[in-house]
Amino acid sequence: MEITDFLAVQKWAELPKNVRQRFINNVHCSKCGVTTIVSYSLHRDKNGIFLIGKCKKCGSDISRFIEDE
Repeated sequence: MEITDFLAVQKWAELPKNVRQRFINNVHCSKCGVTTIVSYSLHRDKNGIFLIGKCKKCGSDISRFIEDE
């Protein structure tokens, strides 16, 4: 994991480990469908966190947005 935003890392760490793993393993790739995100970085948005990384299956750029509760 590449870390680029300390506040996003703090917010990410507040989530239970099993919830974080579900987000990592449930990302959409336009080529592969549901996949796992790898080599991702965390970025904070005013409404949540972005995971930005690569598809585990094909290596394409993918991202996942996780809204704040």
